[in-house]
Amino acid sequence: MASVALFLHHRHAEAVELARDATAWLLERGHEVRLLPGDAEHAGLDGRACSAEHLTAGLDVAVSLGGDGTMLRAVDLVAGDDVPVIGVNLGHLGYLAEVEPQHLCDTLSRFFAGDYHVQERMRLTVEVSTASGPTAERRAYPALNEAVLSKTPTGQIVRVDVGVDGERFTTYAADGIIVATPTGSTAYAWSAGGPIVAPDHAALLITPVAPHMLFDRSLVLPPTASIRLEVAADRAAALSVDGRSLGLLQVGDVVTCTAASSPARVVTFEPRGFLAILKAKFGLNDAGATGRRERDDRVDVRGDA
Repeated sequence: MASVALFLHHRHAEAVELARDATAWLLERGHEVRLLPGDAEHAGLDGRACSAEHLTAGLDVAVSLGGDGTMLRAVDLVAGDDVPVIGVNLGHLGYLAEVEPQHLCDTLSRFFAGDYHVQERMRLTVEVSTASGPTAERRAYPALNEAVLSKTPTGQIVRVDVGVDGERFTTYAADGIIVATPTGSTAYAWSAGGPIVAPDHAALLITPVAPHMLFDRSLVLPPTASIRLEVAADRAAALSVDGRSLGLLQVGDVVTCTAASSPARVVTFEPRGFLAILKAKFGLNDAGATGRRERDDRVDVRGDA
């Protein structure tokens, strides 16, 4: 008997259907099903509710029913206990969720039979030290994609003092600073002009967002690096981790990003290379074919002349 946790995207009606069908299928075969209380209530599976504190105890696999965002939530909760995650894709083509909904039960059968692979992906530990207020506070958050210090809704740029391994690097004046993993290199960091790094690499990326300075390039650092971001000058900065807003940091507050001790463990079943995903995601096959046709047309015209 296996223990399976299900995570739902609450705005996908199909996720509720899948959760109910998968739960019935698993229970018929003697497996245990667990859902977080909010997910269990949303799916009408209150009898399967399990607190976050007990969710991963003896857990064999987590199943994400949504898209990459739901995968991030699942990974955050289970990766520290080395639980593998199966991603069922209910949205657009995702980098993490690869299983199609109609194949979920077959996929679970393959997992229980040992017919799968696990891809490990580097994660971040994002530690926040706040000096503002009556007492200092220190908190830590996990991230699979990135941590972002960005300007507040007032629209003013942020100034962030950046240091690496205890050595001061420079002060960025920008709309934001992104510290990303290779997995996160195809998310916000890519939108800001950062490099795309294959997810089986281990590295830390620093990418400025719309920098107001001459130096506007990304940095790719080794996975052993410790990156320190301190809010500078006279204005606050907004902190988000994997798209979750964590509020405002004041001048003197510090964010430290390091590689997490436990990687994400993503279950894969079919060979799906990273380059193939990129080509599908960005329509590179069609672009290439169009380019070839255009080149062929030009050759034909020159030949007729």
